[in-house]
Amino acid sequence: MSEPAAAAQAGVPRGAPTRAALRARYGERARWRVLFTLMLGTVSSIVSSTIVNVAIPDLSRHFALGQERAQWVAASFMIAMTLSLLLTPWLLNRFGLRRTFIGCLALLGCGGLVGGLSPTYGVMIAMRVAEGIAAGILQPLPNILILRVFEEREQGKAVSLFGFGVVLAPALGPSLGGFLVEAFGWRSIFFVVVPLTLAAWWMARRYMAVDSAMMGERKPLDWRGLGLAGIATVSLLNGVVAMRGDLADGLALAGLGLAMLLAFVWWQLRAPHPLMNMRLYSYRQFSAGAMVAFIYGAGLFGSTYLLPVYMQMALGYTPSRAGLVLLPAGLVLAVTIAVAGRLTRRIPPHRQVSFGLALLAVSFLLMATGSQSTPYLLLVLLAVVGRVGLGCILPSLTLGAMRGVDYSLIPQGSSCINFLRQLGGAIGVSLAGVGLQWRLATHGAALGEAGAAAAGAARIRAFDETFLAVGVVIAIAILAAWRIRPRPEPPPG
Repeated sequence: MSEPAAAAQAGVPRGAPTRAALRARYGERARWRVLFTLMLGTVSSIVSSTIVNVAIPDLSRHFALGQERAQWVAASFMIAMTLSLLLTPWLLNRFGLRRTFIGCLALLGCGGLVGGLSPTYGVMIAMRVAEGIAAGILQPLPNILILRVFEEREQGKAVSLFGFGVVLAPALGPSLGGFLVEAFGWRSIFFVVVPLTLAAWWMARRYMAVDSAMMGERKPLDWRGLGLAGIATVSLLNGVVAMRGDLADGLALAGLGLAMLLAFVWWQLRAPHPLMNMRLYSYRQFSAGAMVAFIYGAGLFGSTYLLPVYMQMALGYTPSRAGLVLLPAGLVLAVTIAVAGRLTRRIPPHRQVSFGLALLAVSFLLMATGSQSTPYLLLVLLAVVGRVGLGCILPSLTLGAMRGVDYSLIPQGSSCINFLRQLGGAIGVSLAGVGLQWRLATHGAALGEAGAAAAGAARIRAFDETFLAVGVVIAIAILAAWRIRPRPEPPPG
């Protein structure tokens, strides 16, 4: 069946632009416009993820949450995002790029709108889950487009352009969120995503073809695999959280999660249409990149959760100042990723990724030496060092892991790399929250306590030890990053 016929059968509205019409109107610029549209949608999802972190203390007070329940504001988004990443290849084959993208924008925008009006903690968590599902499906789309539509000589430039825009969201999100929380309260931060999704929807209707090149053979969804992955992820994360209260219950849940994870792998090796094609792991570079993505995600997202809370609860900064500390780092990251993307053809991916991980680890290890007397500008500088490292990692990790992978496996490969990074991130957020609670209890402090000097010093020690653990985890990923290097070419003859 031809792609236009498949699109028509899928129920795509008449009158939408076709690839031929877009090429006739925009020429080679058409794919760049699609990339920019995807970038705006991804920015929307990243904003919805990062902007909430600065409001966690206010949410905790409003809904009377303890630290363990408060961390689910971030963790619920991460879990939903992680699982929905596995759906992207199936959705692209069934509905194409345009319908998949527009549907995710609708879900993301509704999640932000209803989330801002949430009367209860349960409704807010449900909307965070809805936003996470949309964000997970959106996240692999730009990389899939770059790897399948752009030539290899253009991929570095495309990644740098896409990355330049996307990394501004984590920089601007906490800063904007901090000012909004102080001026209008925590509900206002949920509404930010609505105008972004509307703008991306308008661009998608204008620049995305109805006969998407992403559409392929319609295959049934692997519900069994999705169910096993869901049970494994939720059990692992709940097990980590439960260990803080009851070690036996936590170990039992984590054990169930590991068993379900093994069952998921076993089923994927036998399923006729697997969510995750295990052939991908026969490529050494992909396997190494997947390991790096998991460890890197755990360290990065765990620290992203910790930093705004650290700035407010341990150092006493206002939400706006806590968010502002990441603004210069985000601007530096945008420049770094633009330069690093163009260097992907000159510097081997394993060297660039290893260098970036080293800088990121150093920034967290130095953050672990902080105290109440640490200057604000030093905190800004440490955040800049970490973001420079992050800018070196992002362009090279996916490109390095996917080099040599069969063309037909690119959508699943990109989704798998993102899935493992997000799974590591979800586990990292949970471990960071539980680890912080453990260290606070050890030092006799609590996030909600008002403070004597001794209590403040105890909080800082707890955060310092947690940052130290994050830095060590990221440093370990360097060992795996070195295996992304390509195999040497055999000598002629």
